Amino acid sequence: MLNRIQAPVIKDATEFTLALKPYEKYVLDNGVEVYAVHAGTQEVMSVELVFKAGNWYEQQNNVAAASNFLIKNGTSAKTAFQLNEHFDYYGSHLSRGCYNETATIILHCINRHMGTHLPVIAEMINDAIYPQHELDIYKQNMQQRLSVNLKKCDFVAGRLIDEYVFGKNHPYGVYSNPEHYDALQQQQLLDYYKQFYTNGHCTIFAAGVLPAGFIQQLNASIGQLPLNKTILPAIVHPLTPAEEKKYRISNDANAVQGAIRLAQPFPNRHHPDFQPVQVLNTLFGGFFGSRLMSNIREDKGYTYGIHSYILNHISSTAWMISTEAGKDVCEATIKEIYFEMEELRNEPVDDDELQLVKNYLIGTILGDLDGPFQIIGRWKNLILNGLDENYFYSSVETIKKISAKEIQELANKYLHPEKFYELVVV
Repeated sequence: MLNRIQAPVIKDATEFTLALKPYEKYVLDNGVEVYAVHAGTQEVMSVELVFKAGNWYEQQNNVAAASNFLIKNGTSAKTAFQLNEHFDYYGSHLSRGCYNETATIILHCINRHMGTHLPVIAEMINDAIYPQHELDIYKQNMQQRLSVNLKKCDFVAGRLIDEYVFGKNHPYGVYSNPEHYDALQQQQLLDYYKQFYTNGHCTIFAAGVLPAGFIQQLNASIGQLPLNKTILPAIVHPLTPAEEKKYRISNDANAVQGAIRLAQPFPNRHHPDFQPVQVLNTLFGGFFGSRLMSNIREDKGYTYGIHSYILNHISSTAWMISTEAGKDVCEATIKEIYFEMEELRNEPVDDDELQLVKNYLIGTILGDLDGPFQIIGRWKNLILNGLDENYFYSSVETIKKISAKEIQELANKYLHPEKFYELVVV
């Protein structure tokens, strides 16, 4: 019988054994690979089509993003209104997104409606027409949004720091200006769409309570498209980082606070330091109990929040520190950031603090494994980065076993002020 007088034993999260639910893999008639996680209790599901159609492949700024956004805005047989009405009628949601290397079309729906939606998605991939009036509306809306955002110091800082770290002509560092939207032409979008969607390279990730005949339904629609038949161009974008490391930008004379960004180039997930640095980064500024939060928010009161993180890029990436602080304390904030770097270089972290960080990271992973959508999201991240389940399990072991000495060695390798680009926008 359960003894309710005696408190249960408290276990650290690092004592748990984590398991990543495996996927099932299928290949459609046209060679499109499908990764599926059958799980969950509710009769809902997601189907995500990932195309190699991000801005990595575009020759003119904004063509990739516009092609992705407007793919839902009209086919030969359906207007934008009719396409949206189709998904809304069934309580489904079809979203799309454009990123650096990839672009996505994502369906969330009740599983019994999947077969109704797939032919419409296939129609969008094979027969989008990019109506001129829809393009005109898109350009106007994006220019208005950009005009508003350019008044925000935080937005400007995010654009500029990427340019400094990666180069203004690199896909990771390029950003939009009003004239880029003016330059968009209907035929450009159609050409890009035909190459990277209709005849492009696609991978599918599905999760949830998947219906009977799931693969047969996918095969009858998406599997009959001319996807994965051609070899996409191998494009290399060399990094061209800025030579100057420190920048102070005046954006709004009436601003009461400034946006601070510190960043340095960093290797991608295939580098042996990537996993252990995740622990160092969390300790430094990666969660609410981090060194940066404790010092700059809790002790100094310079900011509501400060964070450090590794950017989620596939090719090369960067280690970023981001915050907004009062205009009169921006320089003091940077001084404290460097102070915390010095502390990590000079003093090994104590056992209690390191254990707290380890428990937090393991707890975060446990949360990421709670439900089919989270599980397929983790698999997608691994697969698109050319990794497998061994990377997942090695990252868990790294968190559990990393020592204070290893943390200090990594801090001495990476956390030096002279390595960071330093930007303040006020």
